[in-house]
Amino acid sequence: MKSLLTNRWLHTLFLLIVLAGALIVRQHDYKWLRGMGYQAFDFYNQINPREPTDKVVIVDIDEASLRDDRLGQWPWPRTTVARLVDNLKAKGAKSIVFDMVFAEEDRTSPTILLGRLPEGSVSPAAKSELSALPDHDVVLADSFKQAGNVVTGFVASGSDAVIERTPRVARSIQFMKGSDHLKSSIERIHQPISSLPILENAAAANGYFSLAPEFDGIIRYAPLIERLEGKDGAPDNFYSLLALEGVRVAETDDASLIVRPVRAKNATDFLANFQIAVGKNYRIPIDDDGRFYVHYTPARPQAYISAWSVVDGSAPENKIKDKIVLVGTSAIGLKDVRSTPLNLFTPGVEIHLNVIEQILQGRFLSRPYLIKGIESVFILIVGLLIIILAPFINAVLLSFMTVLTMGGIGGTSYWLFKEKGLLLDPVFPSLTVFFLFVAAVMLTYIRTEIERRTVRHAFGLYISPAYMKDLTENPDQLRLGGEIRDISVMFTDIRGFTSISEQLKPDELIQLMNDFLTPMSDMVMSNKGTIDKYMGDAMMAFWNAPIEDPDHPRHACEAALSMNEALAPINEKLAQNATDGRAQIILKAGIGINSGPGAVGNMGSRQRFAYSVLGDTVNLASRLEGQTKAYGVDILIGENTFAAVSDFAVLELDMIRVKGKLQPVRIYTLIGNPLAAREPEFHVLKMAHDEMLALYRAGEVSAALERIADCINHAPASIQSYYIMMRERLEEMKKTPPAADWDGVFVATSK
Repeated sequence: MKSLLTNRWLHTLFLLIVLAGALIVRQHDYKWLRGMGYQAFDFYNQINPREPTDKVVIVDIDEASLRDDRLGQWPWPRTTVARLVDNLKAKGAKSIVFDMVFAEEDRTSPTILLGRLPEGSVSPAAKSELSALPDHDVVLADSFKQAGNVVTGFVASGSDAVIERTPRVARSIQFMKGSDHLKSSIERIHQPISSLPILENAAAANGYFSLAPEFDGIIRYAPLIERLEGKDGAPDNFYSLLALEGVRVAETDDASLIVRPVRAKNATDFLANFQIAVGKNYRIPIDDDGRFYVHYTPARPQAYISAWSVVDGSAPENKIKDKIVLVGTSAIGLKDVRSTPLNLFTPGVEIHLNVIEQILQGRFLSRPYLIKGIESVFILIVGLLIIILAPFINAVLLSFMTVLTMGGIGGTSYWLFKEKGLLLDPVFPSLTVFFLFVAAVMLTYIRTEIERRTVRHAFGLYISPAYMKDLTENPDQLRLGGEIRDISVMFTDIRGFTSISEQLKPDELIQLMNDFLTPMSDMVMSNKGTIDKYMGDAMMAFWNAPIEDPDHPRHACEAALSMNEALAPINEKLAQNATDGRAQIILKAGIGINSGPGAVGNMGSRQRFAYSVLGDTVNLASRLEGQTKAYGVDILIGENTFAAVSDFAVLELDMIRVKGKLQPVRIYTLIGNPLAAREPEFHVLKMAHDEMLALYRAGEVSAALERIADCINHAPASIQSYYIMMRERLEEMKKTPPAADWDGVFVATSK
């Protein structure tokens, strides 16, 4: 397995497979793949929206128009719509485009009203007069005809429960040679709902306004051409988008739209696969299925004219004259709301406005098939470059190259969007490059790490594994010198080692030491400590060097508690192996921990040195370990350590002046972790203990002796010896009271 992980040829093969997989994915138009590119294009549109024009306005059936004191509830009588058309034509509208369907007869028409009235409820004279009035749909059709520039619309319903009526093909769409593929891939219209034939036939043009969103609900493109399958073998009918018909009616007298493939004469011709020619002035790029990418402009209220102001004639003429007029709605109740990259709640009519403005400006977005090929070639070249260079250059240089490449992709993509209207996907190529970089670096790291580990494992038998790791990453540290750092230091040794060693043969003694030091060492290293040295039956360890550890006092205490627990299985094994009538050996460890500043670094000579710690903090930790025998406890910690672990189960034992120090220090014993500190039994013990210690320091010997009895009743076995020692000390004080200036400090005479 190790040989497979370190084989460079296998690594290269794996990276080539990843690259080939990315190229295959690029050739398929997966939904998730399109979605990644769309997010980038949406962002580009947001930071670089299209500049608007003043050539298109929206006559808005808004909330103000729907008020009862104005035009009232929708749908309005067709006579009202006719007045709107007449006034728009009179004010100079170039084309009038309805983003709505007039699918049913006007129920307010006189003849329809007569048919709904009960028999005999209307006099013959009134009936005759009503019958003589013109039908409202006829009135609207006459207005359409008189205007000569009205575009009606129809919509795909997607439902079978619709009026089966084929929309009128007002003007033909000519497909030139080479467009057969486009004709077959154009989106289909399903179950169209169209306006009344009388209205469609009176209009100058007819177009669909169905705009299907992408899978995430955002409308990013509009199909400029759609087809309706012919029935009973009849040929398909082709229709253009409502917005496109609005431009055609307003800008040209040509009867047809011409669709043709792009014949590349220069570099800019590669911007589309096909284009639609509208008259002599407009060439609109579309992709392989007739889609037109919309470049949105921010919403602008000034493009809206309230419908009621047009109907009553108060709308300013200069806002309508020589403009393409879209008739739509922003009223929430009429539910014509869509989501765009710039706004999640956009009136649907605004999308048609954006399409028309782009056509008039000649500013388009396109994503021709050639672009996808460029993306694939880019992925191939950069991917191969990473695969070739990865084994020979370091990760920093490779990462710089990768970041530079990804930045170049993003910058180029945005520049093409802004300056050329090309949609180059920056996301998938960047992700492919990044993944190849990560994979190459990981494989190189695995190979290098396995090689390092072999050496590190052997060298790590002599020094701390943590220090070994630090040296591997920072070989410049392998020199004499150090620093002052806040550390925690631990000393531990076996109690009564001399008497134990007398009972064992040399090989048994060595085995015993190995059995003892192995779990002790494991506890240190598993709690982020560094083993400094072994000294016979003793061990020295420290924390927060060479690896920084902000919680070093806690980790040192957790290691000490674990050490005592780790001795239990060793003592059980010793009990099982006791033979020859020898007394059972029971191992007990004394542990001293102190925290504070210390000199940390490589110390020794130029010929031989070791990573170690020096200082008063170290000396006190050694003294504390020695005092565990005098105080009859397993673990003693200093004041600084206690300050960092005050939530542990800790008891202050004494204030002593250790050998070699003038200043007294408070010493504490560590009984358990924070969970143990919350036990009710410990709270009872701590209250009795603190009271006993206070009485002792106040010189109230008799009262302190009484409290010791309570302490013994609640104390665990690990601290019973301490209370026995304190009782003996108090009994001695009772016989020989301390001097009047006694400060409660005990002077330790031994190390």
